Amino acid sequence: MHALVDGTVHHQDIRRPLGMPRVIPPERLKRVLDAVPGNPRLGAGRRIRGLRLQATDLDWAIGEGPEVHGTGEALLMVMTGRRGIVSELAGQGTPTLAARVDGKAA
Repeated sequence: MHALVDGTVHHQDIRRPLGMPRVIPPERLKRVLDAVPGNPRLGAGRRIRGLRLQATDLDWAIGEGPEVHGTGEALLMVMTGRRGIVSELAGQGTPTLAARVDGKAA
């Protein structure tokens, strides 16, 4: 599973700045989204603690608390610490998540 997560995230790391969007197949994206929060190496658990993340383009959600919603891809990227993605998200929990991604405790 680790290779699937790495490959998916790093493909988007390359494609996004080059303006070459790619739609991740929903069944693959859901598998990756499910794997990320429990992987301590990625730090997602710390970033999303106390928040509810809700995908707007597929049936996926995790957590309890103020909501952060956006595409599954955007949630994946921000959970893995990618800055600049927070602008693609909305909801009451977004400022908290943004501060955590930027390394500011919130």
